[in-house]
Amino acid sequence: MSFEVTEAMVQQYNSNIALVCQQKMSRLRQAVRVESIHAEFEYFDQIGPTEAQPRGGRHSDTPLMSTPHMRRRVTSVPYNWADMVDNPDKLRMLADPTSPYVQNAVMAFNRTMDAVIVNAMVGTAYTGKEGGTPVAFDTTNQVIAHNSSGLTIAKLIAAREKFWKNEVDESIPLYIAVTAAQLKDLLGTTQVTSADYNSVKALVQGEINTFMGFNFIRYEKLPYDATTGRDVLAWAKDGVLLALAEDITTRVTERPDKNYSTQVYVEMDLGAVRMEEKKVVKIQCTEA
Repeated sequence: MSFEVTEAMVQQYNSNIALVCQQKMSRLRQAVRVESIHAEFEYFDQIGPTEAQPRGGRHSDTPLMSTPHMRRRVTSVPYNWADMVDNPDKLRMLADPTSPYVQNAVMAFNRTMDAVIVNAMVGTAYTGKEGGTPVAFDTTNQVIAHNSSGLTIAKLIAAREKFWKNEVDESIPLYIAVTAAQLKDLLGTTQVTSADYNSVKALVQGEINTFMGFNFIRYEKLPYDATTGRDVLAWAKDGVLLALAEDITTRVTERPDKNYSTQVYVEMDLGAVRMEEKKVVKIQCTEA
């Protein structure tokens, strides 16, 4: 239970409950494939590429090709949250705190959803018939080294090249998650005389959100390592899957066992998985 609610007691100069600065909405949900699931574990099947072969002579046997089948396992994890507001607390406030409590909790869940997606992008995926074969992130082919620099045009080009070489369908949207520091570096390393400068400037100012074929999303909680720096992540939309067993659900109810105090309760049940190694690229960037 929160005992901090007494800090909001009525004062003549303050009649509103303000939500402090925080990320309010999920920024990554709209950038990944979203599916509903109905179990703790769910499996998503894939079919790999095959090759044609020259036809034989007249009346030759029909060739049989072995179509490769793969699958990815996603594990759904439940999350919940609750806090209570006593009736005397309400009487001492000019604003009923229940609604801000709900808003605050939902914001926390939206941030958790983003964290689950990011962890799935760079974490271990599970494949195989029973989903028990671990597949680590491909650090050999899908990483662009930091080279003692932040985010640069050259790194964006190198990331875009990987999607081309991997034959990622160009009709699939590409996204890139960056921090404010990397946006600043991108502007600082772009010469004013460069043809890219105005585009990057508009990107940093929030006037546009696409550049170099990527839809840019600012996200401040990207993985950081003291040696390799900040991991800027680029991905194809269908390369990462968010599986929802239960979307964010809220309940505001009275608790008879707590002197009829109001309880704010929120829950969700979800998981995420990297669907294909070739559809996620990690760009290492130095960051102060």
